[in-house]
Amino acid sequence: MDGCDLCQRIINRTEILAKKLIANEISEFITSLPLVAGKDAILVVCDKLSKITYFVAMTEGTLVEELVRLFWDNI
Repeated sequence: MDGCDLCQRIINRTEILAKKLIANEISEFITSLPLVAGKDAILVVCDKLSKITYFVAMTEGTLVEELVRLFWDNI
């Protein structure tokens, strides 16, 4: 693979594309809100590529594993 010019161009292109896709999402947390239905924070994810904003209700003490599950299920 190291000597193949085509393989090198494909690998570099996918890495650049992945970096661009990751850079198109902005995440924020709005915390210290009044408690409603057991939730007191909001995860805000803005996708600049599709111009869609997602709002996910959560608790302020959410662990990373739970945050990943919320992101996966709602976005």
